[in-house]
Amino acid sequence: MKKSLAVALLLAGMAGAVATAHADPRARFMAANCSYCHGPEGKSRGAIPSLAGMDQKYFVEQMKAFRDGTRPGATVMGKHANGYNETEYAAMAKYFAAIK
Repeated sequence: MKKSLAVALLLAGMAGAVATAHADPRARFMAANCSYCHGPEGKSRGAIPSLAGMDQKYFVEQMKAFRDGTRPGATVMGKHANGYNETEYAAMAKYFAAIK
């Protein structure tokens, strides 16, 4: 039982590593800026939301809302969102969605 669990956890970790290894290098570069607050590979361990595994459409919608100032309670994210265009939002969304 313990051996099966260990193998399952190992394979799950490898799947995430493979997904990020094949990611668009530009998307990975842009997403690296998010790691300061959202954690390595978007896996937050605190109050800030995780981006890993996030639905792509939701990610893009939220970035647009931050950019446009329509998301209530937005913090520094408005400034971050203004630094990217919609094509870049989509690339980062795809990158984070692939991480499990």
